[in-house]
Amino acid sequence: MAVKWFVPFYRQSGEISAYHHLEKRFGPWARTYALVCYLLTQLARVGTILFGVSLGLSALTGWSLPVVIMVSGIAVTAYTLLGGIVAVIWTDVVQSIVLLVGAVAIAVILLVNHPGGAGKAIQVAAGEGKFSLGSYAIDFTQATFWAVLIYGIFINLNNFGIDQSFVQRYHTARDDQAAARSVWTGALLYVPVAALFFFIGSMLFSYYEASPHLLAELKTAYPGGYADQVLPHFIATQLPAGVAGLLIAAIFAAAMSSIDTSLNSSATVTLKDFVQRYLKRGEDEEGALRILRGATLLWGVLGTGVALAMLGQKSLLDSWWKLSGIFAGGMLGLFLLGLISRKADNAGALTGVMLGVLVICWMTFADYFPEEFRSPFHVHMIIVVGTLTIFLTGIGISRWRSSGG
Repeated sequence: MAVKWFVPFYRQSGEISAYHHLEKRFGPWARTYALVCYLLTQLARVGTILFGVSLGLSALTGWSLPVVIMVSGIAVTAYTLLGGIVAVIWTDVVQSIVLLVGAVAIAVILLVNHPGGAGKAIQVAAGEGKFSLGSYAIDFTQATFWAVLIYGIFINLNNFGIDQSFVQRYHTARDDQAAARSVWTGALLYVPVAALFFFIGSMLFSYYEASPHLLAELKTAYPGGYADQVLPHFIATQLPAGVAGLLIAAIFAAAMSSIDTSLNSSATVTLKDFVQRYLKRGEDEEGALRILRGATLLWGVLGTGVALAMLGQKSLLDSWWKLSGIFAGGMLGLFLLGLISRKADNAGALTGVMLGVLVICWMTFADYFPEEFRSPFHVHMIIVVGTLTIFLTGIGISRWRSSGG
C-alpha cells in the first residue's frame, strides 16, 4: 500500500507537510487536528525512547536516572540541531548498523555464557512459552496473536502513510523507484530485526532462570520492578567493562537515531503547519531555519520532560503501545477517510473525529469508569477501534447527508 499509494501521493503533491492535503480535503480544522495528534505521538515516542536508553546508561554509570535522562536529552537535542533531514537519514544508517551489530553481540554472549549452554538456553525459554506467538483465539480483550497482528497492521499504516518522518524521506529520495526501494527495505528488515530483539528478551529470561542467585540480585537491585531493567543490568554486571561500553554505545546510537528523526519531523510540521500557516512567519530561508531550530529545542525539552514523567512506570513497552494507539488512532481514521472515500465531506469527517475521540478516551481511561461501563478491549485495540470509528462514521454521515437525510 505504501509503495502503490502513499509514495506517489506525497511525491506528486510537492508538499513537505504530511497534513497539508487534509486542509484541502476537509478544511483547516483537519490539518490542525492531525498536527496536534502527530506532535503528541512524537512527544510520547521521544519520551519513551529517551527513558529506555537512560535505564541502560544509569545502570552502567551509576548515575541517578533523572540526571541521565536530562543529560541524554540535552545531548540528543544538541546533536539534532546540527543537521537537517538528509544528515539525519545518513546518520540513521550508520547508527542502525551499530545497533544491529550490538544486538547480535548480546544474543551471542547470552547463548555462549548461559550456565547450561546454548541448547539449554533455548530449551528453558521454549518450555516457558517464550517463543510462542500467543493465543490464536479470536479474542480482542487480551494480547492474542490476532490482536497484536491487527495492531501491527494499523500502526504500520500510520507509520508509512501519515508519519511526517516517513513523508520527509519519501521527498528526499532521488525518484519514485528509489523511494519505493527504501520502503521495501525497511518493511523487509522489520521482521528479522524485531525477531532478534524478541530472541534477546527470551534468552535473558532463560539466563536468569538458570542463575537463581543472579535473579535474586536483580530483584534486590530493583524492588519496584525489574522488567525494563534486565538488559541494562545484564550489560552492566555480567560483561567486561569494554564490551559493556560498546554495547551501551550501540543502544545509545539507536536512541539518537530515533529521537533525532522525531525532533526533526516535529520541527518541520511546526514550521509548515503552524507557524507559516497561521502566524505567517518563517517564509524566507533564514527565518525558517531560525524557527526550525527553536522548534527542535522546544520539542527536545518537552520530550525530556515526558521521559522524566515516566519515572516509576511498570512497563515501558506497554506505556508506548498505549500512548501510540491513543494519538495515532485519531490521525489514521481521518487520513483514510479523505484518501479512500471521495464522497466524505467536512461534516461527516468532523462528526467522525468527535465520536472517534470520545471512543478513544473511553478505551484509554477505562479504569476510571464503573466496571459495567468499561471498555472490554485490550489496549492494543485503541488505534484499531478509534480508526474504524472515525472512518465508518465519516462515511455513514456523508452518505446520509448526500442522500438528503
